[in-house]
Amino acid sequence: MNNFLRKTGLFCVAILSLFTVSGLQAQQLSFRKDGSFKIVQFTDVHYCVSKPESKEALAVINETLDTEKPDLVIFTGDIVTEAPAKNGWDVVTEAVSKRGIPFAVTLGNHDDELDLSRAQVARLVASYPKSLFKDTTDNVSGYGNYTLPIKSAAGNKTAAVLYCMDSRSYSKIKAVEGYGWFSQDQVNWYRNQSKDFTKQNGGKPLPALAFFHIALPEYNKAYNTRAIGLRFEDECNPKVNSGMFTAMLESGDVMGTFVGHDHDNDYIAWLDGIALVYGRFTGGKTTYINIENGARVITLQEGEAAFKSWIRLKGNRIIQQTEFPKTFIKK
Repeated sequence: MNNFLRKTGLFCVAILSLFTVSGLQAQQLSFRKDGSFKIVQFTDVHYCVSKPESKEALAVINETLDTEKPDLVIFTGDIVTEAPAKNGWDVVTEAVSKRGIPFAVTLGNHDDELDLSRAQVARLVASYPKSLFKDTTDNVSGYGNYTLPIKSAAGNKTAAVLYCMDSRSYSKIKAVEGYGWFSQDQVNWYRNQSKDFTKQNGGKPLPALAFFHIALPEYNKAYNTRAIGLRFEDECNPKVNSGMFTAMLESGDVMGTFVGHDHDNDYIAWLDGIALVYGRFTGGKTTYINIENGARVITLQEGEAAFKSWIRLKGNRIIQQTEFPKTFIKK
């Protein structure tokens, strides 16, 4: 290689590296200068490109994003339910990415029932502009088990963490009917991640939230303990309890879990110091729905082990405003 080519090659590598680093920095999540961080959760969009009913889902998504202007969007499963799946994902993700908002995804039980396998859906979602989705995690079951650290406003440390996890689809054991559950390697993965973040924070657990699709078995008990919001159907959770709630309880960082799956539930409940929360069904009438579609909004404040949340409906209507843990602490 002559001198010119060598220099040109090094220059190109340097430029490519610069762009790569810049891209990573652009995707870094951070608290705002005022110490706030806002998340919008869309769940169960059940988007079908060919069905006019899906316009209702897009209307909610667009209005919510324009009004709330979040720092992050998280889709918690069952997003596209018509083939070809890529067409639907293109439309739904563009609504977010064209506004320059980073987004994460946790897969639901219906997301791989079309023309793409779960692995293919994962790779597709990871490929979109502004996507923070990580399609595989070494030695961990499922697709999309990853953490999203939120840096301090000053950017010099991790101040909070979001866990995104694949709550799987259906039971793989013939003797057990119904939905799947978190495997032990996923529970161990969460424990190890939490342990590492706590160690990095001087031994103090960081404020954390967890997002996935299917409700934990503890949701039913939580609703009957203390809850705010709607419960128009029984929780369709797995029959096997693999201990994820216990792991979160013992790790001490997760303040709340946010799921979807059960379209007619939108409650936030309290159990042993952890909020167990449903998002608000976002889709149109391409599937069963007996409540008005909407979105859940969550805000964090840097340095506080607390969060605020509300549900936004069309027409700038807000319902179910809550503060954790303030709303649930008995006076």
